[in-house]
Amino acid sequence: MPHTPQNVLVVEILSTPTCHLCDAAKAVLRELQAVHAFILRDIDISEHAALLRLYGEEIPVVFINGRKAFKYHVDTAQCVRWLRRARRQAAR
Repeated sequence: MPHTPQNVLVVEILSTPTCHLCDAAKAVLRELQAVHAFILRDIDISEHAALLRLYGEEIPVVFINGRKAFKYHVDTAQCVRWLRRARRQAAR
């Protein structure tokens, strides 16, 4: 995983190219990214056998600063709370 500064939020979404739920989750995350400034990493699990085994039935799966936050759907209000909490923790 690439190195990022400690105070930068990183949101990772595990997805596949043919997943309509993934497309919807990515759209929510991109909208939030414009306001809440975080790095968004889209990881295609079809290219990673271990991730496909672990999460293939749960996609999309979203991690915020390494903590699993969502699967299947991203709730905008709840995601904002996650991002604010992660930002406070990163600032410590």
